[in-house]
Amino acid sequence: MRLLDTIDSPADLKKLDQSCLPQVCNELRQMIIDELSHNPGHFGSSLGTVELTVALHYVFNTPYDRIVWDVGHQAYGHKILTGRRDNFHTNRKLGGLKPFPSPEESEYDSFTAGHASNSISAALGMAVASKRSGNPDRRVVAVIGDGAMSGGLAFEGINNASVTGNDLLIILNDNNMSISKSVGGMRSYLTHLQTSRPYNTFRYLTSKVLYRLGLMNDERRRRIIRRNNRFKMNVVRQNNIFEGMDLRYFGPVDGHNVQNLVRILSNIKNMHGPKLLHIITVKGKGFEPAEKDSEIWHAPGMFDKETGLRIQRNAEGQPPLFQDVFGETLLELMKENSRIVGVTPAMPIGCSMDIPMKQFPDRCFDVGIAEGHAVTFSGGLASQGMQPFCNIYSSFLQRAFDNVIHDVAIQKLGVVLCLDRAGLVGEDGPTHHGAFDMAFLRPIPNLTIASPFDEIELRNLMYTAQLPGQGPFVIRYPRGRGVIADWRKPMQPVVVGTGRTIKSGTDVAVLSIGPIGNIAMEAISIWEKKTGLTASLYDMRFLKPLDENILEHVANCFDRIITIENGCLEGGLGSAVLEYMSDHGHAPHVIRLGLPDRFVEHGNVQQLMQICGIDRDSVVKALDNIMKTVES
Repeated sequence: MRLLDTIDSPADLKKLDQSCLPQVCNELRQMIIDELSHNPGHFGSSLGTVELTVALHYVFNTPYDRIVWDVGHQAYGHKILTGRRDNFHTNRKLGGLKPFPSPEESEYDSFTAGHASNSISAALGMAVASKRSGNPDRRVVAVIGDGAMSGGLAFEGINNASVTGNDLLIILNDNNMSISKSVGGMRSYLTHLQTSRPYNTFRYLTSKVLYRLGLMNDERRRRIIRRNNRFKMNVVRQNNIFEGMDLRYFGPVDGHNVQNLVRILSNIKNMHGPKLLHIITVKGKGFEPAEKDSEIWHAPGMFDKETGLRIQRNAEGQPPLFQDVFGETLLELMKENSRIVGVTPAMPIGCSMDIPMKQFPDRCFDVGIAEGHAVTFSGGLASQGMQPFCNIYSSFLQRAFDNVIHDVAIQKLGVVLCLDRAGLVGEDGPTHHGAFDMAFLRPIPNLTIASPFDEIELRNLMYTAQLPGQGPFVIRYPRGRGVIADWRKPMQPVVVGTGRTIKSGTDVAVLSIGPIGNIAMEAISIWEKKTGLTASLYDMRFLKPLDENILEHVANCFDRIITIENGCLEGGLGSAVLEYMSDHGHAPHVIRLGLPDRFVEHGNVQQLMQICGIDRDSVVKALDNIMKTVES
């Protein structure tokens, strides 16, 4: 019987002797490999944190003590050890375990972890609240890694932690960040000394006496920490930013030695004041292909666990992924326009920026997990005559809302924001759905907002966006494949603010934006054959500025209108159409289809479109309903 099969909670883990922990780690790692080989998810990061996860739950009293995971990529082992082992096969499936830690799912999940860099700020809030709410013995741990330290919010949290009364423990899971390299014997000696219980007991008792005698206060304590940090810097000839911010710093240490991690965590968990433990891990640890190529194996899809070969569906003859059309088109444009540069916040492969990056490495910039910086950096580039294409996942642009307004829109700078993963994204769930971009961007002056009907339209919009005088230009497109296999057509300019008549009819007008118009077209075809009625389909193409010629024509010719969009209903295309009709004295009957006023769960995209009422059958039903409603 596996030891893992006896662990239904961290309390069961604590019953084991420390000598058993390496076996638990091996079994946990193998379970993750077995399950993710056929039920894809975030692979490499969770393999890298196996030993840390076991050590944390072995040492700390969870869930009373709080562990805050930064991004959920690292937390599959955590899920398995906290009562979800037998349901782990449902991970990321509709109705199954959530893709990332969520307090709605488990009391062991202290905070939602979908976007990076928030763990330190959230954990600091918990640590301060615990002291004020009568739980001073509660320990709070922030686990940050997988590149999240490049996010500015992480440093804002650290800056605040250094001057706010708290006992927060920050664990930096360094899996290829090169913040500081492990050095020789003196560093190891100092790490062992600093984390030893007798040494820190002596420090604590001495500080209590000095406080009582009035010889120590918080400012003097911080000065002593700074002097200690300078001493360590001189001894090992190395400094780091954490010591410079008055944190007690320990490390770097081997993050795959579970018994040593248990010893260190046991020794430092009760220390007073903020502290940081720096561990070195290997992303994909224990699975050789993942260790060799951490980017591909971040989320590799299905794979053969014996050979390490990824199982890829045959895409020959199929339409391309929208992201690949973006990458290939950007490369073409960069060859023709030397002013064009590419910017991405840590997603060059995900958004296909790696395609032009190979040929123009000096004109493509991966700025790390720093979306706000990506936008402002792009604004700076544009202010000096460059033409940046800044590619950000729609969900992550939420973190750069102020930057879009202050650093791009106000100055009318020619930044092209390409929003990948707009609309429903599937198994990554509510933290990753690109639901809100149209609604929160539409009120911003000076922006042009567009969404392509298909791959050819994406190319045309990208071509148009880089033409002189366009100003800030937003292009949103979804995750997944388009509809046109033969998409490499010569690019043509598009007149900004114009839509297209895709199909003419007489009974209902359907207004769509983006690739979801193809679903509307299928639905109309089915409905017309079933009813003998006809519908017009208009691809609005631009959310801002709207094509008022189409809207005026529709208002004069139809009293039944359906709008459909792969985005939230509040504030999107449907709202814009209703605003126009009201402002111009028109009163047609309008049914709006889009994402509902709730956070949409996880599942595959087709399942979620059906749940949200924007799949083909739902559009057919809406066409039926609008005819019945108006007739009655």
